Amino acid sequence: MSLSGRSLLLGVSGGIAAYKSAELVRTLIRSGASVQVVMTQNAARFITPLTLQVLSGQPVCLDLFDLQAESQIGHIEAARAAELAVVAPATANTIAKMAAGMADDYLTTAILATTAPVLVCPAMNVRMFEHPATQRNLRTLKDLGHHVLDPDVGSMACKEEGAGRLADLSKIMEKIEQLLARPSLRGMKVLISAGPTWEPFDPVRFITNPSSGKMGFALARVAVRRSAEVHLVTGPVSLAPPSGVFLHRVVTAREMQRRVEELAGDMDVIIMSAAVGDYRPSHVAPQKVKKLEGRQEVVLEKNPDILLALGQAGKGSKCRALVGFAAETENLLENAREKLEKKNLDFIVANNLTQSGSGFATDTNQVKILDRSGKVLELPFMTKEEVAERIWDQVELILEAKTP
Repeated sequence: MSLSGRSLLLGVSGGIAAYKSAELVRTLIRSGASVQVVMTQNAARFITPLTLQVLSGQPVCLDLFDLQAESQIGHIEAARAAELAVVAPATANTIAKMAAGMADDYLTTAILATTAPVLVCPAMNVRMFEHPATQRNLRTLKDLGHHVLDPDVGSMACKEEGAGRLADLSKIMEKIEQLLARPSLRGMKVLISAGPTWEPFDPVRFITNPSSGKMGFALARVAVRRSAEVHLVTGPVSLAPPSGVFLHRVVTAREMQRRVEELAGDMDVIIMSAAVGDYRPSHVAPQKVKKLEGRQEVVLEKNPDILLALGQAGKGSKCRALVGFAAETENLLENAREKLEKKNLDFIVANNLTQSGSGFATDTNQVKILDRSGKVLELPFMTKEEVAERIWDQVELILEAKTP
């Protein structure tokens, strides 16, 4: 699990969004983290400490003057044990006290005592969030080195609309992953291609494949967590882009080729995980082709081989690691090795499309990683995000080996 063994302090302050902290605790525990919940007295008016205690498996810190809990100076112990402190939701009042350096309850005392990174997730009425005092306090927290995750925009319990909703759970989890990950790709520029391409033969029809882009997007998320500058070139997909990436949307193989070529010269690492169409119709009808009697034929011509061109560029570019994918239905290792050599790759990620749970449009994958030395690393079934972690581990080994 991605957060396995990591220790977090979760601060919950007194706003209606406090009820969402239960799901956040649950998700963190499922990810393998240890969670120490610290609540304000007002937070306990919205959600009971017992609920969060059952979900976290640990007593909730609430009363700064609890004789039993504080017999060992518990607030200092909680602050010391945390690898990351998350305040979600963070109300305007709690933000103001943190900005002023106050320590008048368990939460603000623990935050003032911790040396761990602090993530602040504001949640409040839109007018309160936009108030100059709140904005000043948020700037102060950033100046102190805290991380602030902007709230979502939408309808609120107070019937108003605007910025102030607690950020979606997925965004909070992604930010937590980023803050706890090793910054092992800091200073690196990486290019990742993802998704399918669409090759039209009239304005409403096209040739494509079932690629969902999930593998490429997972690679981008992991690279951002490791502090890389990430450029994601994606064909048409329905996925929300990972936060922190430079997103480049394309449709056809030739559009992808142009964008990749524009970016490639400045990249340290290039991973081509997109399922680029090998062929395109040689003629695109200007209007929708009508249904007619008899057979109609579509003549195809080859698309450019983007990965081959990158491999041929070789030492003439800045790129220090070039990685490709081989999605096959037969002779997996033989076809992957041929592609590895022909396209001058550092390694190739091969998967069998006929294997259940592996390949297009799934959340899991089972791959084999082949490098130029002939070594084959066989990975078990994993989520695509776990596969992405292992791929980046391999990239880092190559970068280390090529460092003078």
